[in-house]
Formats: sequence, structure tokens, C-alpha cells
Amino acid sequence: MNNTAPHIPVMLNEVLAALQPAANETYVDGTLGAGGYTSAILEAAPCNVIAFDRDQTAHDMAAAWGDEYKGRLTLVKSSFSNLEEELQARGVEKVDAVILDLGVSSMQFDEGDRGFSFRFNGPLDMRMDRAGGQTAADLVNSMPEKELADMIYLYGEERHSRRIAAAIIKRRADKKIETTAQLADIVRSVLPFSPKDKSDPATRTFQALRIAVNDELGELEKVLEAAERVLKENGRLIVVTFHSLEDRIVKEFLVKRSKPAPSPSRHAPAALDASPDRLSFSLLTKKPVLPTEEETKLNPRSRSAKLRAGIRRAS
Repeated sequence: MNNTAPHIPVMLNEVLAALQPAANETYVDGTLGAGGYTSAILEAAPCNVIAFDRDQTAHDMAAAWGDEYKGRLTLVKSSFSNLEEELQARGVEKVDAVILDLGVSSMQFDEGDRGFSFRFNGPLDMRMDRAGGQTAADLVNSMPEKELADMIYLYGEERHSRRIAAAIIKRRADKKIETTAQLADIVRSVLPFSPKDKSDPATRTFQALRIAVNDELGELEKVLEAAERVLKENGRLIVVTFHSLEDRIVKEFLVKRSKPAPSPSRHAPAALDASPDRLSFSLLTKKPVLPTEEETKLNPRSRSAKLRAGIRRAS
């Protein structure tokens, strides 16, 4: 495949090593994006990939090269949280792996009119699916101050969230906040930027809004539970995360489902919880796999990446 898309798949070698593509198996790429994982998997073995993405841009790009893998590639325009329903609609009950590359792709960040980045002055949108739903502008112009501060604190892990929320409320009373530049300037006005800072003061606020607009954490929780149901025995769940909130959810999900329940007494033998969500996975990665130093130099976006994986046990 001649993929000229402006996106470098993060930790591709590590994902392929965890997946071990094999002939005639069926994999779900829950985050098609520019097709980096999907194309590499299809080229690694005569297998099948069902690729999800709620962003029409990803499907428009895939249309240009999809014929290369005709009969082996199925494109699904839907959020990966609908994984189970979309597979059932296509007559697929079980798959051999689910791969997720979370967050926003480089191509989305680089499109100024998407509003994901303050590097460009564009509309304050941030929707992965532009067909509907609230935009980031809708949120910053309508949320009560406390809810806005709580959202920035929780999703952006921003300790100055109250100060930022107060500034947003004050500014929007005079003029509606509609662009990325307007919002970034508001944040910077209360959190001055220093050359010593590793990131722009607006980074965490933009992250919080993006997560809220797209319900990213809720979507992640849903797809993990769906993956548990659709994976075959020995099927693999492989997830690449980019910030602590995502990683915590993935870690807790896999740990909970790979350990026996604690014994009620230190004198009693360990007992297994009888609930079906216990011991449904074996950990393929006891600790997160991190990108190599070489990769982080070539692709700075990979610096915060962590890969976790598990293998589905028998039901």
C-alpha cells in the first residue's frame, strides 16, 4: 500500500508483535485513522480486518486504497463503542483480536478547521464525527462555571481549572467564544507561558474539551467490555493509550479481569469470584510497553504512548 497519509502509526512494531497476524484470522482495528495499523496487518498475513472509525475523513482516505485489500477489508463508519452491534449486523460473532489506538490522529490535529489544536486558528469544533453533536464551542459558551471547572480539572488534569473557567465565563459574557485562538488566549491570559514550560498552558484545557465533546472515556469503557464479549478464546486485546486517564481505565480493566478475587481473610485460601468478569483475560503485558528511544526521536507524538494487551481466556 502506498500510504501517503500524514500519520505515523505509533508503536507499530510492538502492536504487530503482540498481535502476531496469521492467515484467515479476523481482526478489528477500532481506530482506522489513516490506515497505518490496518494496512500493516493486512500486509503481514492473508487475514481479514474490520476497521472502525467515526470520522468520515478516515473513510474518504481509505477509499483510495481499499481495493488493494478487496475481500479482506471491511470499513465501518461508527464509533468503536458500537463494536458488538456492528459485528452482529455483518454476521460476525467472534474475532481474533481487537486493536485500539486511542486519542486523536495526527491528521486530525493538522486540520485547522477541525479545531483540535491551538496551533491553527480555526472553529472551536473538536468533534470526531462532524455529522452531529455538541462542539467544543457549544460547551464553553453554555456550561455553568462549576461544571466547566470540574470538566477541565477531571479530563485535563488541570489544577488551575477554576481560574480558567472563571476567565471563560467572564470573556463569553462580552463575546461568544468561537475559535481555537480565542480559547487559547483566554487560558494563556490566566496561565502565563514560560519558555521553561514543556507544553503550552492551553494544552490541558483543549484535551479536556476534546474528551468531553467525544465522550472518549465513556466510549473506551464500552469498547473494552464489548471486546471481552466478541473475542474468541486466545483472542487478543491490544490498546495504545496516550494519557493517564485512558491508561488507567485500560490497566484497571485488564487487571480486574486477570486476577482472582482477594481472599476475605488472610487465613482463608484464595477464592475465585464467580462473576463472569473475573479471569476472562491473561495479561500479555504485565507492565506497559513503551516506545523505543529511536521512535520517540522520529515521532515525538509517541512519547506518551503506552501499550497494554491481554489474551482472552475460555468463557
